[in-house]
Amino acid sequence: VHTRSKSEKFVQRMLLKKGIQAWLPLQKLMRRYSRSTRLVEKPLINCYVFVRIVKSEYLPVLETENVAGFVKFNKNLIAIPEPEIELLKRVTLEDGLDVEAVPGAFMEGDPVEISAGNLTGMQGYIVQSEGKRRFKVALEQLGYSLLITVDAAFLQKTHWSG
Repeated sequence: VHTRSKSEKFVQRMLLKKGIQAWLPLQKLMRRYSRSTRLVEKPLINCYVFVRIVKSEYLPVLETENVAGFVKFNKNLIAIPEPEIELLKRVTLEDGLDVEAVPGAFMEGDPVEISAGNLTGMQGYIVQSEGKRRFKVALEQLGYSLLITVDAAFLQKTHWSG
């Protein structure tokens, strides 16, 4: 789910109180303050809490304070594949690992594949960045160049070469 800024821990606590499976990937960081150094836990991915729900839990999640909504693509809820969740869990459990979640780590010209929605499986390349999370992707498999705007969450880098 997408949360309001800086309320990820609160949302996770509230969801767990409701009996909803919620997980927040946290990383431990040393923060230096004027008089001390402290170990703090900071969300690896800002404004996101991962949930595993059944249909009957959909509304209680949305009614949770500071929940902005579900992450969607073309009005469809997206499910994060279990191997990606497991990778996040392993990364956050590893002590001393310097990890940074970079939204939209795509460059112009990168070959990509669309991983969700009606265009799943279509391959193209990044033509232009539209902010941090959205990219124009050129699809040429139809004999025409189609420029579409796609959210970074639904793109995967590939080794495809036009």
